[in-house]
Amino acid sequence: MSLHYEIIKKYGVMSVSDSGWTKELNLVSFNHLEPKYDLREWSPDKTKMSKGIRLSKEELEKLKLFVEAIE
Repeated sequence: MSLHYEIIKKYGVMSVSDSGWTKELNLVSFNHLEPKYDLREWSPDKTKMSKGIRLSKEELEKLKLFVEAIE
C-alpha cells in the first residue's frame, strides 16, 4: 500500500538535526483526506518522514493553551 501525502502549508522548522532532517509543523493531507496539523521530522528532500503527531484545529488550539500555561 502506497502512502500519498501533500504538504498544504508549511508553518515552520523547529530544529535541524546533524543529518539534515528537519522537525516541522505543517498542514498535511494524507491519502487525500482532510488536512491536519502535523508535527514530525522530514528528510531534506521530503521523501522520507519519521513518526509524528497529527492534530485537528481544535486539538492544536488546546495544545497552544497547554504550552502557554508552562512556566
